[in-house]
Amino acid sequence: MRWLKLGSLLILFAVAVYAIAMTFVEDAKSFTIQKEISYPVDRVFPQFNNLQNFTRWNAFFSEDPDFTFDYFTPYEGQGSSMSYHDKKDPDQFGDLFIRYENPNRTLRYQLFEGKKNTPYLIDVKFRSLNDKTSITWFIHTPKQPFLKRSLNLITEDLVAEKIDLSMKNLMEVLGNKVQKEQLLENLKFDSLMVEEQEGQLLLGVNVNSKNTKDALFKNIVMNHNKTLNYIKMDLGKRNDEYGEPVLITDADNFKDKEVSYYYGIPLSKRIAVSDNNFSFRTVNASRNYVIYYRGNYSGRVKAIQQLLLKAKRDTMRTGDLQQTFLEEPTSEANTLLKLSLPVFR
Repeated sequence: MRWLKLGSLLILFAVAVYAIAMTFVEDAKSFTIQKEISYPVDRVFPQFNNLQNFTRWNAFFSEDPDFTFDYFTPYEGQGSSMSYHDKKDPDQFGDLFIRYENPNRTLRYQLFEGKKNTPYLIDVKFRSLNDKTSITWFIHTPKQPFLKRSLNLITEDLVAEKIDLSMKNLMEVLGNKVQKEQLLENLKFDSLMVEEQEGQLLLGVNVNSKNTKDALFKNIVMNHNKTLNYIKMDLGKRNDEYGEPVLITDADNFKDKEVSYYYGIPLSKRIAVSDNNFSFRTVNASRNYVIYYRGNYSGRVKAIQQLLLKAKRDTMRTGDLQQTFLEEPTSEANTLLKLSLPVFR
């Protein structure tokens, strides 16, 4: 009994000391974090004011593979918002809003966590430094109940760690984006060349479609959106976790009234897929005759005929034609394609 009384006294003493200590801790906290990134502000700002971009590199959201997101119009800039929740933890959810935007200069966010009525207030200011951008985060935390004020003692360090990781992710995203733009700028269109292609694993759909100008391209766009949405929303893949979409079909079926094709998007490895509409397809490494083509989608036929004629002259056997969409298929009048015809003896 004496030990029980002693234990109770120690607990009461500890609670009293903690309560006294908490009187010296503010109920909310404000702090500033400044970073610099080696890209101009016109490239950096769209990664912040578009919440779909923001959640892909921001470590607060991207680190947890169980997070799912819903985005709401206008999708970017002032008035845009999104909600998130953890598929495995019902207590993990929240909402993010952009309350103010001054393009390339300032953004103001409000972040509500769980059932809390008081948000985090986050102002982010951008300053152009020629080819670099200075980014300053002004963060004000919500008020904590008296006995939870100790959380304010560690909040700044935790946020600083997340921002450090986020900036590394952002550097990688922007680096890949710039590298792709430079690659596209240096493409030689309508010239036949030989390339060694590595093997890849695609996840996509098998499709039959009428081979008329409007019907075929509309069918491609529909299946592109279907496949991309499944990979991004259902499988939770970020931009840097999948490749450029590939349409695989018989090389000479452009003559037919109906065509069969496989439309897939490259992934790094096989994963469990619950939707039977989607299937994996392995594309083996090969030597390819290649033409880069920009223009009306129906105009690709001339380039395909050029590939087939080259293979015939070289007495080469051919595999299925691969049409890689270097830009997402949105307009039939303006497509950017890599046409690849595997060849072998």
